[in-house]
Amino acid sequence: MSTYIIEGGHRLSGSIKPQGAKNEALEVISATLLTSEPVTIHNVPNILDVINLINLLKAMRVKVDRLSEDTYRFQADDLDEDYISSADFVARCASLRGSVLVVGPLLARLGQAYFAKPGGDKIGRRRVDTHITGLSKLGAMIAYNEDRQAYYLVSVGGLKGCYMLLDEASVTGTANIVMAAALAKGTTTIYNAACEPYVQQLCKMLVKMGVKIDGIGSNLLSITGVDKLSGADHTILPDMIEVGSFIGMAAITRSELTIKDVSYDNLGIIPDSFRRLGINLERRGDDIFIPSQESYEIETNLDGSIPTIADAPWPGLTPDLLSVMLVTATQCRGSVLIHQKMFESRLFFVDRLIDMGAQIMLCDPHRAVVIGLDHKVPLRANKMHSPDIRAGIAMLIAAMSARGVSRIDNIDQIDRGYQAIDTRLNSIGACIHRRD
Repeated sequence: MSTYIIEGGHRLSGSIKPQGAKNEALEVISATLLTSEPVTIHNVPNILDVINLINLLKAMRVKVDRLSEDTYRFQADDLDEDYISSADFVARCASLRGSVLVVGPLLARLGQAYFAKPGGDKIGRRRVDTHITGLSKLGAMIAYNEDRQAYYLVSVGGLKGCYMLLDEASVTGTANIVMAAALAKGTTTIYNAACEPYVQQLCKMLVKMGVKIDGIGSNLLSITGVDKLSGADHTILPDMIEVGSFIGMAAITRSELTIKDVSYDNLGIIPDSFRRLGINLERRGDDIFIPSQESYEIETNLDGSIPTIADAPWPGLTPDLLSVMLVTATQCRGSVLIHQKMFESRLFFVDRLIDMGAQIMLCDPHRAVVIGLDHKVPLRANKMHSPDIRAGIAMLIAAMSARGVSRIDNIDQIDRGYQAIDTRLNSIGACIHRRD
C-alpha cells in the first residue's frame, strides 16, 4: 500500500493541463471490442483503472500497440472465446469497476458474456439493474451462475432493436446498451438515456465506425444497428473531474493558477458551480484562469437562506465533484449544504476533515452542512486513509491547505483516477512525497 506525505501551506503557481477523461476512456476502449478493424485512441490517461482495463483486453487476445505516451491502437480480430468464458476472466472483471463496460460489446459481438459484480470505489451500493434490464430487452437471456458469482448473458439469433425507457439515467448503463445496440438488428430507442459528454463522445466514435445514432447530447437516443463496424480514430476529452479538482486546489491554497486546454464548452455547469463558492475563475480561450484571492464568499440564496449544492444527471452537477466542493467550502466564508443524492457512503470521509478542524455537520449519509472558516482557522495536519478516488483527492486538497505534515494511506485509490498527480502538482509548487 502506498502513501502520500503532504507538507501543507504551499501556494501553487503557473499552469497545469488535465489528463484525458477517465470515464470516457473506459467506454471507448471497451467499444474497440465491437470491431475486428484497428481503432486508434488519443489522449488516453495513464491511470490504474485504464491500465487494468487495457490488460484485461490483452488477456482477451486483443492486439494493443502503444504508439506514443497517450495514444493506443486496438484490434480485436482474434478474440479468445475460451478465455472470455473462463473463471479467470470473471475474477478479473470482479476486481475492476470498468469491466462492466465490456459486457455489451461482447454480447453483441459473440452472442454471450459474463457479467461479474464489478469492484471499484467503496462508496455504497452501485446498481447494475439498468445494464441487465436494458440488455435483456434487446433479447439477451440471463441466468445467474452460482459457482462464478456472476450473471451469464446469451443471445440466441442475435440482439434485436426495441424501445426502452431506462429506470435511471445511468452513464455506464446507457453506454453498455448503446454499444450492444450498435450490432443489433433494427433500431433501438433509449429514453431517459444519460447524456454526459462521455456518452456523447462514445456515440460520436460509434458514428465514425458506421453506426447511425440520432439524438446525441439528449436523453432520447435512436441507434440503428449494423452488421459490421469499421475502425476509427478518436480523441478523448480532457477530464472534467480533474479540471474541477484543480479549481478546488487553487482556491483552498489561495493560489493563482491557469488550467490549460480544458474543453470549456464541455464543462457544463461546473465553472458556475465553483463560482457559487465565491471563486472568480475566468475563461481565457480554452483555458481557465483562477486569480489569487484571500477570501471566497459563498453566495447565499436570494432570500438569504443557506444554499444547497447537489448532484444531478447531466447537465446537472456531476456527483464526482461534490467531495472536492465540500472540502473547498471548508475555507470559504459562509455556509452551504452539500447534498450527495446518488451514493450513500461518499460523505463518510468528512470525519477526517472534522478531525482537521473543519466545521461540518453530517446530517445523514447524503447531506452535510459546511460552515466555512474563511482561513481564519487553518485546517490541521492529519493521518488519513483514502476509501475511494474522489474522497482521496478531497483529502489531498485538504492536506495541501493544512498547517503541518499530513499522511494519506491507500493512495492506490487516487492512482485509479489521477495520473502522476503528486509529480504534476509538485511542478507547480506543492510539496507531496510518495512512499511505495
